[in-house]
Amino acid sequence: MSRVQANSLRMISCSLLILAAGNVIGSAVFAPIALAQSAIDDVHVVPRMPASRAATVNLASVGYNGVAAGEYAGPGLIRTSVDLVMVPVTITDDYNRPVIGLNQDNFQLFEGKKAQEIKNFSSEDAPISIGILVDISGSMKDKLDRAREAVAQFCEAANPQDEFFLITFADRPMLMTDMTTSVVHIENDLLTTRSKGQTSLLDAIYMGVGKLRGAHYARRALLIISDGGDNHSRYSEHDVKATIREADVMVYSVGTYDRYVATQEELLGPELLQDISEETGGRSFALTNANEMPGVTRSIGTQLRYQYMLAYQPGAAHDGKWHKINVKLRFPKKLHYWFHVEARPGYYARGELGKADSAQEQPVAAAVSETN
Repeated sequence: MSRVQANSLRMISCSLLILAAGNVIGSAVFAPIALAQSAIDDVHVVPRMPASRAATVNLASVGYNGVAAGEYAGPGLIRTSVDLVMVPVTITDDYNRPVIGLNQDNFQLFEGKKAQEIKNFSSEDAPISIGILVDISGSMKDKLDRAREAVAQFCEAANPQDEFFLITFADRPMLMTDMTTSVVHIENDLLTTRSKGQTSLLDAIYMGVGKLRGAHYARRALLIISDGGDNHSRYSEHDVKATIREADVMVYSVGTYDRYVATQEELLGPELLQDISEETGGRSFALTNANEMPGVTRSIGTQLRYQYMLAYQPGAAHDGKWHKINVKLRFPKKLHYWFHVEARPGYYARGELGKADSAQEQPVAAAVSETN
C-alpha cells in the first residue's frame, strides 16, 4: 500500500477511535498456525448517534426463534407484542479483539436475500447462561492442568452475573456442577477430575444443549475444551448439528491437538469442532500448544460480554423451516477487511419446531440422569 493510500484510509476511518484496554487477548487462526499474543484487549468504535436513540433489550425476557417478546427494560421501558428473532453478533478485528461502540446504523440484517428492519438493538453487557464442556479422556492427561487454567480465565473474563454449569466427558459425559453463579464451585469440581477413557464429545454437546433449555437467560452458549475427535458417542454428528440449530446456542470450541495423530477420529477433530461451532455463529480455535488455551478462553469470555443483539420481525409464516440470516457491516468498503462478523446463520420458524423440541427432551433427560 502506498503512503497516499494509507493516508486516505486514515481519513476514511477518522470517525473510528480505536482504544487499547488492559487484559491480554490472543490472536488466533486455525491450526497448524499457533496463537500470537497481543497486549490489547478490545477495540472501541465511538458511536455516531446520541445515546438516547439506542434502545437496549433485557435479554432475560426476550426469547429466540420468534418467542413473543413481553416487557423489557432499557434506558426507557419498551413494550411490544410482536414475534421477534434475536440475532447475537460478535465483531472482532484481525487480532481477535472485540469491537465495541458500534450503533444500529452500522448493521445490515438479511433473511435470505431480503433486507430486514432492525426493530431493537442492544450492546449492553448482559448476563448469559454458559455450559462448560471439558474433555477428560486419557489423551488429556498432560493437558488437563492447562484446561483447568483455561476455564478459570474464561470465568474471570465473564460477566459477574453469568451462570455456569460444568460437564466433563470421557467414555460418557457427566454433569459435574449444576447451574451456578459461583466460579469457585466450577473450579473446585474440575480440580478433582482425572483423565482416562475415550472421548464422547458429541454426547457431551447433546447433553449441554439439553441442560441449557432450563437456563435463566435467553443468551446461551457452550464452551468446549478438547484435544481430539469423537470416538465413543451414541449420538451422531448429524443429530448434534440438528439439535444445536434448533436450540439457538452459540458454541465456542478450543481444540489443542498433537502434531501427529494416531487415529482417523483425532485427524478429523479440528474439522468437527469447527463445523459445529460455525453452525451456531460461534467460533473454533485449533491450537498446537496447550499453553495457549488460557489466553484464548479469556478472549472468548471477553467477546461474549461485548456482543451486539439485533432483533427483527420475520415476514415468514410459522412453517417450521430453516431460514438463513446474514449480517453485514455498513462501513467504507476498505474498512471491511479490518473487522470480522460472527452471527447465527439462521433460525427455525415456530411451528414444527415446538414438536421437535418436545420429542428431543426425553433422550437428553435420559442422558443426564444416566451419568449422575
